Amino acid sequence: MIGCDCDVCRSSDPRDKRLRSSIYIQTPECSFVVDTGTDFRTQALRENIRRVDAVIFTHSHTDHIMGFDDLRRFAYARGYMPVYASAETMRDLERVYEFAFKGLNPFPGYLKPEPHIIDGPFQLGLTTITPLPVPHGNTTVNGYLFSRSGRKLVAYLSDCSGVPDHIAGTIAGVKILIIDALREKPHPTHLSVGQALEIANQVQPNETYFTHIAHELPQLAEERLPPGRRIAYDGQKLVFE
Repeated sequence: MIGCDCDVCRSSDPRDKRLRSSIYIQTPECSFVVDTGTDFRTQALRENIRRVDAVIFTHSHTDHIMGFDDLRRFAYARGYMPVYASAETMRDLERVYEFAFKGLNPFPGYLKPEPHIIDGPFQLGLTTITPLPVPHGNTTVNGYLFSRSGRKLVAYLSDCSGVPDHIAGTIAGVKILIIDALREKPHPTHLSVGQALEIANQVQPNETYFTHIAHELPQLAEERLPPGRRIAYDGQKLVFE
């Protein structure tokens, strides 16, 4: 947090140094990123990411879209970048990045988005991606379920203030649940730790990872969590056989 001297902001634990929430997924067929936040360039350099075949957006808040233009590096060879988002999010992207969507910069190497409106499950390679509409305060945003060969591998709910019962049912038994858990105190647009734990108990994943964490929640708080409930950290990698 800018200008803050709390224990987390002054922590020497590298896991307390958090950039904006995002995930990068590699499969044998293709690689893609969910959200391009303000820190996307820094994250891509840190993790030595060399390939992005598509981008998926949860919603259009600035902390999830403001690295969009840095996708140009990954689109350079083929000249375009598939972009997946809800109709509302796509409208915002088209407004904010008008120069890209309308081709106002004709020079070689500039980003040329290829928009795909999400209105149901879709495929990237052999991965089935199911949108999970959830409330984020007064708005609705998309989480996503990632499945392969009928196996529910990851449910990603980075920004939400609740999870409707039918969404919890859709992701029930998922291997990994990655879910918003901003802090201990309640918040109007994000889940608290207690609320995230309740949802995890309902979904019954193999493991749960908390994300979109504020500076009020230190990494050491993981020691107080029940078994199988963890606090995600930047650069963490999960591998599925």
